[in-house]
Amino acid sequence: MSKKLIECVPNFSEGRDQTIIDAISKSIRDTPGCTLLDVDPGKSTNRTVYTFVGCPTSIVEGALNAAKTAYQLIDMSKHTGEHPRMGALDVCPFVPIRDVTMEECVNCSKEFGKRLGEELKVPVFLYEEASTQAYRKQLKQIRQGEYEGLEKKLQDPQWAPDFGPASFVSRYGGTVTGARSFLIAYNVNILGTKEQAHRIALNVREAGRSDNEPGRLKFLKGIGWYVDEYNMAQVSMNLDNYLVTPPHIVFEECSKDARELNLAVAGSEIVGLVPLEALLMAADYYIQKENLFILDEALKVRLAIERLGLNSCSPFNPKKRIIDYMVQEDLAVSQPLAALSVKNFIEVLGSRTPAPGGGSAAAVVAAMGAALGAMTGWMTYGKKKFEALDSQMRAIIPPLDKAMKDLIPFIDADTKAFNDYIKAMGVKGAEREAAIDKALKQAINVPLSTMKISNTCWESMVEMAKVGNIASKSDLEVGAKSLETGIWGAHRNVCINLQDLKDVQFKEKTLKEANEILENARINLEKVLNILDNRKD
Repeated sequence: MSKKLIECVPNFSEGRDQTIIDAISKSIRDTPGCTLLDVDPGKSTNRTVYTFVGCPTSIVEGALNAAKTAYQLIDMSKHTGEHPRMGALDVCPFVPIRDVTMEECVNCSKEFGKRLGEELKVPVFLYEEASTQAYRKQLKQIRQGEYEGLEKKLQDPQWAPDFGPASFVSRYGGTVTGARSFLIAYNVNILGTKEQAHRIALNVREAGRSDNEPGRLKFLKGIGWYVDEYNMAQVSMNLDNYLVTPPHIVFEECSKDARELNLAVAGSEIVGLVPLEALLMAADYYIQKENLFILDEALKVRLAIERLGLNSCSPFNPKKRIIDYMVQEDLAVSQPLAALSVKNFIEVLGSRTPAPGGGSAAAVVAAMGAALGAMTGWMTYGKKKFEALDSQMRAIIPPLDKAMKDLIPFIDADTKAFNDYIKAMGVKGAEREAAIDKALKQAINVPLSTMKISNTCWESMVEMAKVGNIASKSDLEVGAKSLETGIWGAHRNVCINLQDLKDVQFKEKTLKEANEILENARINLEKVLNILDNRKD
């Protein structure tokens, strides 16, 4: 299954000396378990932003190795640049990406800060989620006065560092570290002046024009500027919480203000990487707004790119700009069975091993049943002959498409549950009974989930039998029988594992639910087949 993944985005005060930039990159790349995704240097700011990912342990090591390289090569006493800064490694945030909590990222930042302070003897401050003090929670609060004011600041007890000595290291300065949500750097292109772009920024940014006149969008920081390279102005923004204020809402709000000023919007730009979820949110917004019917993920991403105009400044390549795609594990690692060819899966299924077994096979068969139902829908939707059915297909296909995709992980989940049960059997001492009970319940819940997901398909399968393209009759028949067979197979796995469970209440409740789903599958299979047999067209 997928592993824990954290993103680290350290900002170093060097954007001109390629030798130093490359040395820091190498220190990250050479850290086992770390993957460097992006290096973004800026000459005028004299600053480079690195983006890399890793598990909680490796991400801390990677950040430390990079900091040690910066300590050796960067001399802050000689540093100048347009961007605010206070240290060689200026700020080092840890961001949850996959299967990790914000608390785990806070722990990473604290471990990193503690070790950095101890090993390099430099002052380290915590910010954002890692800080508990309101007056020093935001980066701008801690960095006020910048490098030049740090020596005096450290003499104030209120600004004692969280880690490391309260002494000024002229060569290095200080570092701010903490945990935050994924930040999206997002710019909307305006065919106008810097002042007009800034006027829009004042309208939308959370701070607004003043405390008495706040802006419209939460968790948004923004200014207006002019980019000579693009020959146009931009509303340049940081989206601190894209779940609350996503790019598409920002784009629409900026566009509305631009229209009121009789200005043209020429697309937008994402700087660095972006979570897939943000683009899928945009796609869903435009799908609903324009009454579109798109289920395929790649097409949704394409729609978001087009509607937001993300190709306006430079080509937006999803494989290189969407962080989920860049850190996607090899399917053979995360889902070894699902990644096999049909031939190889069948051969493994028939080999001299107890797993994969009937549970994995049941998930495969059920997924194929849902897939054949969806296929019948696609053989109907969008065809002139069946144009009157398009609205029905828009409602019928999505549940089948979703179930098909949701069932695939259970091919491997069932085998993992079996292997975990075998491990629990080997536990010694007083913990053995609890370990076995926990493993058994998981071995029950996995095939039960296969049944539950499959059970969501029947309403669509029955409707498809009534109106779907009759040329796909046999496909839908096979699909319905496969769905019922997958449910039956999962039911047998639930029952056999329930036998050894000692929790009577759990056993009775689970068996009742499983039997109801099994009976519903029998009834609906018969219904689908009868409808198809009696179709006259």
